[in-house]
Amino acid sequence: FFGQFCENYLVTADGESHPVNFIKAGEREAARCDTWAQLVERGCMEGDIISPENTFSFSKNIALSNTALDKEEPIQLRPQEVNLKLKPGLPCTFKLDFQRVEGYPVDLYYLMDLSYSMEDDLRSIKTLGNELFNALQGITKKGQIGFGSFVDKTVLPFTNTNPEKLNKPCAETEKYCQPAFGYRHVLSMTENKAEFESEVNKQRISGNLDSPEGTLDAIMQAAVCGDRIGWRNSSTRLIVLTTDDGFHMAGDGKLAGILEPNDERCYMDNNLYSKSNEMDYPSVGQVANQLEKNNIQPIFAVTKNMEQVYRELSKMIPKSEVGVLSADSHNVVELIKNAYNRLSSKVTVTHDALPDNVRVTYTPLCPEGGTSRDKGVCNNVGVSFNVTVTADECMDSVMSFLIGPLGMKDKLKVNLSTHCKCECNDIVMVDHQNCNGKGRVNCGMCSCNAGFVGQMCECSIGEKDESSLRAACRKDNGTDCEGRGDCVCGICQCYTLPGGSTYYGTHCECENESCEKFQNKLCGGNGKCRCKNCECNPGYEGTACQCKKSDEQCRTLSGSVCSGRGTCQCNQCKCIEGYQRPYCLTCPACHSPCITKGKCIECWGFQTGPFSKNCSQACASINKFKMVEMLPPGKPCDVRDVENCRVFFTIEQLDGEDNYTAQILKTRECPKLPNIYAIIGGSIIGVTVIGILILLLIKGLFYMKDLKEYRKFMSDAQKTRWSENKNPIFQEATTTVANPTFTGE
Repeated sequence: FFGQFCENYLVTADGESHPVNFIKAGEREAARCDTWAQLVERGCMEGDIISPENTFSFSKNIALSNTALDKEEPIQLRPQEVNLKLKPGLPCTFKLDFQRVEGYPVDLYYLMDLSYSMEDDLRSIKTLGNELFNALQGITKKGQIGFGSFVDKTVLPFTNTNPEKLNKPCAETEKYCQPAFGYRHVLSMTENKAEFESEVNKQRISGNLDSPEGTLDAIMQAAVCGDRIGWRNSSTRLIVLTTDDGFHMAGDGKLAGILEPNDERCYMDNNLYSKSNEMDYPSVGQVANQLEKNNIQPIFAVTKNMEQVYRELSKMIPKSEVGVLSADSHNVVELIKNAYNRLSSKVTVTHDALPDNVRVTYTPLCPEGGTSRDKGVCNNVGVSFNVTVTADECMDSVMSFLIGPLGMKDKLKVNLSTHCKCECNDIVMVDHQNCNGKGRVNCGMCSCNAGFVGQMCECSIGEKDESSLRAACRKDNGTDCEGRGDCVCGICQCYTLPGGSTYYGTHCECENESCEKFQNKLCGGNGKCRCKNCECNPGYEGTACQCKKSDEQCRTLSGSVCSGRGTCQCNQCKCIEGYQRPYCLTCPACHSPCITKGKCIECWGFQTGPFSKNCSQACASINKFKMVEMLPPGKPCDVRDVENCRVFFTIEQLDGEDNYTAQILKTRECPKLPNIYAIIGGSIIGVTVIGILILLLIKGLFYMKDLKEYRKFMSDAQKTRWSENKNPIFQEATTTVANPTFTGE
């Protein structure tokens, strides 16, 4: 409810109050809701204006405590619970006081990295137990301390999974080395100094493979396992984390095949994190959420090389501090004292999840304070804040949210609701005469009895139901009277427009004030607005009657208007799709008539083709053609006819969308018939020649083969050598016979 509401009454002679008809004829009931000034100007009496204000009350407002008491919980925040009932859009501011109690209990959990590189730091902390307790006693007499340690997940690639290495992950020369582990809770919160020193002295160094550690795993378990750690309900909770390396975060577990995301729950078995190798590391956001939820403030005590890394982490975790450790951690006690002083000297107030459409801003009442929407910060032990709450919209029910300082248990509960109903001082009178005796007055309006409707309950619906009457007021199943009138007895009573005219039509669909304007004049001052459309005076045209009727700039040289391919509007051509202004002569996107009219050219010129039987009807778009001996200069069109002849022609578009004239060349270019005898003779000769060539080729191949073999034979013959030795079995003749008659001739 964003404005005021007019509840007008008329007091008559009988002392009774009756509603004045504040709503004029044609006005909607919503006109009753407006600013105070507008309602008064329109005649509403100031006493009849209903304007709800914000209401604020305390449910719990106990005074702040000065010191911590043994039996009762100290009060550090005031008030503790408030009730707000707000008018939407109207802010409400109240004061919130915070005073840190002197001697408020402190729970400190020392969480130490026991990877092999922290060996000298472990030796130092074993000797600093007494100093650590004395420092805690200097802060508060009600201090407790606990101890936990961590390394990393005991799976590859984070830790060597060789059984011998799991049992002793340190160097071979290291005598005192405990088996690899993820996170171990060593000692719950205690005030016993000797017990702390005893448990810390039992600790041994361990080891892993990679540099980042399972730091976030350890912080998460220390935050959510409150019963195991021993956090008290009313105490300042601190985690002091000491390490010399970075940290693994959500997603790194995939390197070891661990896909199950961290569920932010406690898993402690024999003081060990039992699901270290089953769940992924938590994200920084998850850790920050649990630390804030459990009011725990971390102090990161890290070596110089890791300072920047943890300062970036600290920016994402509210109420956290970073300190630099010396090489062997001998300065850790002083570091904790300084970090605690910084944390305790700064008060940061913020809220948890807000209801929808609710805003909260904080203005710290301290020199360095400034208005902030998300939180208020002040560097002072005792401080006040102005808290401003605004509800932008109505709320259905009472909603609650918490406001409080980060890292502290103390919270303010805000119960919030809204003023969204008119709280009118109605005179209870049934069957009021101003409602025609058929209803009662409610905030200046008639609330009709069953069976009656209307502004004055003047309509009897009889046997009909109200839904059927309303259906008659709806166009196309839309809203009643298009949202521009009231449905009375199934008839729309249309509203009045701000300009004085009214909506009209069966469903109030028409009005005469929203036509197009030209030069800031309705219908350019050259026509009348009729149901959202301009009706132009004679001699004018256009959507806003902005143009004088003329087609002078639309006429072509031939005298046609827009070449017959468009209309002349406001002395400019509005061409049909594809054609271009100014005269709709060309159509770059259209198909060329050389292609689309080719069949008709064949039909008209040579009486062939698919349209030859009904040429006059199918090709009426070419209303004039001429057969010529020669075409005019230029590249002509050409198409192939049914006889595969090329037909050459020129075509020109006349006025109109599909109106052409053509010149057709009388002579077609047809392909010559082939010489059958030449083809047959040539084929025979060709086959003969090819055959002869093949035979010669075969003959040549055989000749070459024979020649090769002959040459090989001759070569082998030349290489033959005969022995001149005598045959051992040969015997020479022993008897010589001479032929006496042989003369030697």
